[in-house]
Formats: sequence, structure tokens, C-alpha cells
Amino acid sequence: MSGTVRVIVLNADEDAAPELRAHLLSVNGVKIVAEIDEPSFLAQALDQFPAEVLLVHLDPNPPAMMDVVAPLIEARKGRFASIAMTESRDAELVVRAMRAGMKEFLWKPFPPEQLNEILIRIGKEVPAGSRRMGRLIPIMGTSGGAGATTLATNVAVELVQLEGHNGGAGKPKVVLVDLDFRFGQVAMLLDAQPTYTIAELCESPEQLETQMIERAVVKLDCGLHVLAHPADFEQAARITAAQTAGVLAALQEHYDYVIVDGPVRLDPTAQAVFDMTDIYVLVLQLLVPAVRNADRILQEMARNGYNPKRIRLVCNRYGREAGYLAVNDVETTLGRKFDFWIPDDWKTSCSAVNMGSPLIDYAPKTKLRLAYKEFAKTLIADADESGNGEQEEARSEKKGLFSFFAGQKA
Repeated sequence: MSGTVRVIVLNADEDAAPELRAHLLSVNGVKIVAEIDEPSFLAQALDQFPAEVLLVHLDPNPPAMMDVVAPLIEARKGRFASIAMTESRDAELVVRAMRAGMKEFLWKPFPPEQLNEILIRIGKEVPAGSRRMGRLIPIMGTSGGAGATTLATNVAVELVQLEGHNGGAGKPKVVLVDLDFRFGQVAMLLDAQPTYTIAELCESPEQLETQMIERAVVKLDCGLHVLAHPADFEQAARITAAQTAGVLAALQEHYDYVIVDGPVRLDPTAQAVFDMTDIYVLVLQLLVPAVRNADRILQEMARNGYNPKRIRLVCNRYGREAGYLAVNDVETTLGRKFDFWIPDDWKTSCSAVNMGSPLIDYAPKTKLRLAYKEFAKTLIADADESGNGEQEEARSEKKGLFSFFAGQKA
């Protein structure tokens, strides 16, 4: 594809969601920017999220769904390509869809390759000169105190220093977003003093303009931009998953890398973040609570269609001998190897936190700081490879792919 294909999914059938999501996220260059399960929210999503494709699952009530979708597509002709899928063989439904401006119509069951070909064809029509979407990388702790915030802040600072990212010239534009809306510590760890926060951006119902983003972020001397958590609990309580997704989508158009501290729990906001993600980073220490939570998170993500090959498992504070679990036992429990190791240097890390300084400034020659730097390089390579549509390794078990659409509902 010449560019990323952003997809808005309208699907009111929750049984179909995991498999449809898994397939879309496996197609090279395709990114889900919004999943809508209530048709009445579609108009707002179309105005808020820039996208090349609207994918509509018409079932279980195709006529009612078409009543909502048809006028919206007709009013926005030329802005995106629309694709419908349904079990219904009603010819009148097809005629109505095509008159409204629907580009493709798929009858279930259909081979997944048919949808692939449509998306790839649309991707080739994306102008070659269009700006590449920034990479979204959430860094999520599997338990309290896992070290995700410290990792996110230091890695974000390291990313800003890297020259020639993705084959380009100069340093990347990086923003660090605090998704712990109530107790976030990103700004504090970097001694940033925000005037505005993510709450102000979430209050805008339309697509965010560059000037609004530039005003909301804190610009640090190192080049990193920071989007802080809301100033009070009342603001935090008002932020929805859709608003969060809208802000992140806007940031991806404005920055090369969007590093997210969070999400802090598996909820609708986490789903919105994971849909848009290039690489998922899970941080844990070799402790029973963290390992148990990591196992649950991995299973839940797989069950909901997120690609396990895009998950990076980071072992934090590695090297302590104070009763930690054995690495082999943890990897056996999780069914996968760790991807990266952050050495233990509790004293240095705590001192840097108390000073509000990243290690690149506070202790640049320590093993801990060098580990952050190396992880940033690894992460940027992984994210660019994923975002540029490099072929994912084939699944070992393919017969279940699109089983719902083949009529083999589990």
C-alpha cells in the first residue's frame, strides 16, 4: 500500500467483533481508528475520525442499519470508501446501498482474501505523498508499581534523541500521553508544568486542529511534548473512550510517535487504544501478582482479536535476588519469552523520580539509562516494521479465521 488505510467499523453484533477485529488488524497497512456498536453514534465518528474506509456489518438487522448508514454515506460521498457485509440476499438492499454510494458489498460467507483485496486496492489509491500516520505505542503495567510510567517517560525522552528514524532525516516528533486520568505521574516525573491537559482536547467534538494540540501539550527542552492527565477528578470522570480515541487519532497525524502511559485497566478506553496500536508493551516484575495479571491480559487480548505478535513483554527491575520468581517459570506460565530486560537500579531510579529528571540527564552513564536507550531503539524498529505493513508471520491455525462469517459461529 502507498499509505495507511484507516478504518471505521460499525458493528452491532458483539459476537462478530473479535474475529472481524483480528482479521482487520492482520492486514498489512490497515488500522482501526474507531469501532462503533451503536448506529446512532456513527455520524459523530465520521466527523471526528479521519478514515479511508467505513466497514459496516449490517447484521443482525440490515434494513434498520441501512436506514442509518445510507444517508450518512450519501452526504459524505468522496470522503471515504464504504464496504458492507451481510447474510441477507435481498436485492433491494444492494440497490439501495449502491445508490447511496456504497463501494463494495460482501455476502457472508465470503473468503477473507476478498476483503483483503478490497482494502489493499483502496490502500493503493491513497496519495503517495500523504503524511504517514504516527506510531501509537501504549506502555501498560500489569500491576501497581510495575514501573510502566518510569519506562514510558524515559523511553519517550530517548526516542526524541534518535536521528534518522524510519529512514528519514532529523529527529522524530514524539508526544507522551498520560492515560491515567486520576493519578497520572507523567508530568511530575519530567518536572513539567502543564497549563492545559488532555481534558481540554477531549472537550472538542470535531477533529482537532494543530493549533489546539500545540497549545495543550507541554514542550520540554529535550524536544519531547507531554500531554498531561486532567487537572481534577471531575474532568477525568467526563472523558469517554470515544473522546480518548479521537485525541489519539489526532496526535497520530501530528507526531511520528505517540507514546502512551497506560491504559491502566482493560475497559472501553483500552479497547479504543488497542485498536489503533502498532506495538503493545506490557511491563511486569517477577512477582506473582504481576505475572497473574499479565497472563489474564494476554488471554483477554487474544480472545478479543488483538495480534499477540505485536505484544512486547518487558521484565522490569531484573537482577534483584530478593525472592523473585524464576524467569523460566514465569515464561512457562505466560507461554512466551520476555522480549526485553530492564536492569534493577532502584536507588538511581528513585532519585531521578524525586528530582523530576529523566535518566538521560540525571544518570546518563548508568546501565539503567543505557537499557532505556536500547529499548527505545528496539521499539522504534519494531513499530516502524509493523506500521509499514511488513508481513506478519502466518498463523499456525487458520481454519478458524472468519469462522463466524463462514457460518461456524463458536
